[in-house]
Amino acid sequence: MSPVFVITVLLWLSVAGLAFALAKRAAYWREGRATAAGAYGWTNLLAIPKRYFVDLHHVVARDPYIAKTHVATAGGAILAMALVFVNYGLAIYSPWLDKLIFLAALVMLVGAVFVWRRRHGAKAVPARLSRGPWDHLPLLLGSFALGLALFIALPAAAMSGALAIIVALLIAVGAFTMTFGAARGGPMKHALAGLLHLAFHPRQERFAERNDNDVVPPTALKAPLLDAKEYGVGKPVEFRWNQLLSFDACVQCGKCEAACPAFAAGQPLNPKKLIQDLVTGMVGGTDEAYAGSPTPGIPVGKHGGAPGKPLVSSLIEADTLWSCTTCRACVQECPMLIEHVDAIVDMRRNQTLVEGNVPGKGPITLANLRETGSSNGYDIGARYDWAVDLQVQVAQPGRPVDVLLIAGEGAFDMRYQRTLRALIKVLNRAGIDYAVLGGVETDTGDTARRLGDEATFQQLATKLIGTLSQYTFRKIVTADPHVLHSLRNEYRALGGFYEVQHHTALIEELVSSGKLAPKAVAAFADRKITYHDPCYLGRYNGETEAPRRLLKTIGIKVVEMERNGMRGRCCGGGGGAPLTDIPGKKRIPDIRIDDARTIGAEIVAVGCPNCTAMLEGVVGPRPEVLDVAELVAAALE
Repeated sequence: MSPVFVITVLLWLSVAGLAFALAKRAAYWREGRATAAGAYGWTNLLAIPKRYFVDLHHVVARDPYIAKTHVATAGGAILAMALVFVNYGLAIYSPWLDKLIFLAALVMLVGAVFVWRRRHGAKAVPARLSRGPWDHLPLLLGSFALGLALFIALPAAAMSGALAIIVALLIAVGAFTMTFGAARGGPMKHALAGLLHLAFHPRQERFAERNDNDVVPPTALKAPLLDAKEYGVGKPVEFRWNQLLSFDACVQCGKCEAACPAFAAGQPLNPKKLIQDLVTGMVGGTDEAYAGSPTPGIPVGKHGGAPGKPLVSSLIEADTLWSCTTCRACVQECPMLIEHVDAIVDMRRNQTLVEGNVPGKGPITLANLRETGSSNGYDIGARYDWAVDLQVQVAQPGRPVDVLLIAGEGAFDMRYQRTLRALIKVLNRAGIDYAVLGGVETDTGDTARRLGDEATFQQLATKLIGTLSQYTFRKIVTADPHVLHSLRNEYRALGGFYEVQHHTALIEELVSSGKLAPKAVAAFADRKITYHDPCYLGRYNGETEAPRRLLKTIGIKVVEMERNGMRGRCCGGGGGAPLTDIPGKKRIPDIRIDDARTIGAEIVAVGCPNCTAMLEGVVGPRPEVLDVAELVAAALE
């Protein structure tokens, strides 16, 4: 039997295996709900190269070692298989193409060796990596590459008997892993699903340039159609089909796990395990084959599911969903661009709207929001009592202002009032034409939406949009990133389009334009000061530099914590987490303050009332927590 015949047979068996794998996995994905009509078409496949080489590798490149090995292994494999198809599938049999196949196989082999070394030869193998089949994968891929290289390099006369069988087996083992193995749910399913996931991603807006007319910006939750009885996800089949596809794309690298504040705190959430549980629910079975870090406090092998079976609590514990702070650290780190937070909120919606199961103080808060427009049930007419001595102008219909200041729910808190008073002093010093909403300001609904109560969110948003329509202003300014995100991004789907600016960005503009001239404060220069990035300002809205530039103008050299900027660690105050209050081994704000202690910080500068409250709630000796506005106001005195 000629070597050419053998390689040709293996080629077409691999093609058949690939087709089978695609059909098998697609059968699972098709169990999900349909997407919006006309939202996706086959032309999306044309976007894969750009999204793979730019969008995906932009994330992968943060880890140079694995980025290079991925380019070598995946790139070598794709190139080798494509060239084999051309040379042998089309019966060209070109020696020059053989040489290119050899080079591609060699590159793939080198990549596979370094992937194996990452898992077996390194002194400290990352704990976040899944083991089991993933540990064997480099050997299987290396087997394919070695077999292909030997087939090309060895003379035809030598390819007989035992040697020919060995080479054929080396190629076959690797080819099986990449095809039939993927169909069975092996590690290589991530490659097949991952490429299609890039084409049919549930958030197509992630790949487009930001447009002021975008109805759903890249980090805004998408509104379900409540009139069509879209009440979240209670079973795997209630996810949209491209969400199920995205779960299959997971490479189990554990970067989401390493970034998750709830996991670090020992709360019952591991985003990687959660995604794998959703895959288990999609195909049916139990989680006993999972080979990664378990969800804290929840043993592996005790849960199972099926496409039409409820997710909670046969497969996923309710506390897992309520542990999430919606900080998007998992999404930020994921090299496969999976949207963990969207899936969690989808499942929360089912728990809230259908089952009525919201833990802790969540039900009371939601009731207060519906009945009073305040999460704590306060008289909203008292929201600006703290400003009574500051001669703050209250907005009036028919009287235009340049800036409309919206304080948010934190305005009822005495600590946040210090920040707001400092902000008012800064605006007054700069001569800004501004006004506040006063007693008609209601909650934006951010907490309700994160707790899964979409109906209350839409009710509150519609009411506030109606209120804002009565006033004339150029832009909205707020010191609360959660308010900013709702008004800037999530109100768009309901018709509310506003220019919204964080207070640090506005003050930085005022300083840059010369309208404010804060002086460097000697006391600040003598103290070590760090800046904590609010998740809803940084990861959700991409603003990390304005606060730092502003601090620099008053003589502060920011000493960075290890986790900063777009990769900053959450304070634990988002997503309604302080209300649901799921216990762990440690509190998330304690971990963040430990980050500050590690670098010897004496002051933690913040830009969010939730962050202020959470970090100041840490017991024992800790750095002083001051809003950026307070530091600037001190520099103006």
